[in-house]
Amino acid sequence: MDDLTSHEPSKRTRRRFESALSTRARPARAPHTSATERRSDGSEGRGATRRIGLFGMSGTASTSASASATATASDAAASKVIVKALETYTYVGVWIFLSAAVILFNKYILSVYGFPFPIALTMIHMGFCSTLAFVIVRWLKWVPSSNLSKETYGKKIAPVAALFAVSLWASNTAYIYLSVAFIQMLKALSPVTVYCVGCVIGLEKYSHARLANLGVVTLGVMISSFGEMNFHLFGFIVQIVAVLAEACRILSVQIILGKANLKLNSITTLYYVSPACFVFLSVPFAILELPKIAYGLEITHSVHYSTGIMMANAMCAFALNCAIYLLIGRTSALTLNVAGVVKDFILILISSALFEAPISSTQLVGFSIAAGGVFYYNYSKFKEALAAQVSADAKASAPGPEKA
Repeated sequence: MDDLTSHEPSKRTRRRFESALSTRARPARAPHTSATERRSDGSEGRGATRRIGLFGMSGTASTSASASATATASDAAASKVIVKALETYTYVGVWIFLSAAVILFNKYILSVYGFPFPIALTMIHMGFCSTLAFVIVRWLKWVPSSNLSKETYGKKIAPVAALFAVSLWASNTAYIYLSVAFIQMLKALSPVTVYCVGCVIGLEKYSHARLANLGVVTLGVMISSFGEMNFHLFGFIVQIVAVLAEACRILSVQIILGKANLKLNSITTLYYVSPACFVFLSVPFAILELPKIAYGLEITHSVHYSTGIMMANAMCAFALNCAIYLLIGRTSALTLNVAGVVKDFILILISSALFEAPISSTQLVGFSIAAGGVFYYNYSKFKEALAAQVSADAKASAPGPEKA
């Protein structure tokens, strides 16, 4: 009994033996494999595929959202450009109507009504504009003044007023010697003049295509107005001077309203420019026209000019000046001059109807050429504005640089 008990293994030894047996009976585990190899039925692979598919759909959704945001930004930019274009074309339409009315009104007063004093007529316009602008700014206080210093007034306002005086004086003088149609033909040089001067002073970017476009517009207007029989050399020279002065004046106004630090609207511009223009015109008026007017009063001892007609003409001139400065402040001077081509055609048609002057086939061909040039110009400007708006919106929405 003692011998048997002495040969029986201890409890610790027995546990080790049982642990070894269980280890040998357990099947060996395969090394770690991928998810697809772990399940032969493909269920794990489908899970992996499902996870990959989710990531793929996430990337597709992100791409679609980015494309949608880009399309929305492009549509918003297009809407802004269209609204701005409609606003600009509304101002252009008002300006064309008022400009045609003033030109025909001035032609009537200077040639038909019997008031052959263009400087005096221009001074009436400037005096009326100065008075009405003073009432609006100082008395009614509808428009705040800018309180310009004498130095600013002398350097920026006086040159514009001088060019304005020369332009108005020369253009009104031309209506005494030339027909409306021939004057509009000469005014067709304005787009090229403004573009060339603008390129010289840096307001316009030179382009061969743009110059060719404006050359086509000018050529078309000249062809449509070809055949003037009542040519007058002095009237021709005066009108050329008016075109040059008007081009320089428009660019000067654009600099003041757009690039200088002067907050002037249409009323305040008239408030500052019209009195100086009146003063500049008083010098040639005293030399050229005042003696004639005094001599006429001395002979007739009466004034046969209607105050109502003169006031109505001055009111049209005031409205036109407001429209001019308002339009220049919202668009380029070149756009204004190209719109002037459309106005010239309208005046040619109206003058032809008023004076029963027939329009030849040559004029119709010229009209078609110029109209095509104007439409192409507007289309190219619209595309440039759209591209600039999209670029500006993209820069505004882009995230800023990350700070370290």
